[in-house]
Amino acid sequence: MQNELTEKQKKTQVLGIHDNYEMTEPWNPTVAYEIAKSENIELTDEHIEVLGYLRRTFKKHGQIKHVRSLSQAMNTQFASKGGSKYLYTLFPEGPVSQGSKIAGIPAPGDSRNQSFGTSC
Repeated sequence: MQNELTEKQKKTQVLGIHDNYEMTEPWNPTVAYEIAKSENIELTDEHIEVLGYLRRTFKKHGQIKHVRSLSQAMNTQFASKGGSKYLYTLFPEGPVSQGSKIAGIPAPGDSRNQSFGTSC
């Protein structure tokens, strides 16, 4: 019996990436901590709050088409804490792209645009 996961299993079980962009059931905070560790982030309650927001938004609206829309929504949601400046302190490589990765949801396709401060 083979104990190694296939690439597709890794994407679905560990990273939470699905071909049809469904919410990932195997994702949980333990998976988030593992992904965050690989991103050199030590998750705090503040990170978990943002990840929860991203997952709820994805569950309610599906994959957001443009990073700007999600970024603006996140800025509004966390305005009392400093908005995008606050979010970038938590996710320095981009609250949308890096946050989505750790949250186990697909980021908008244009989140890899360098003008949005990502390094993906």
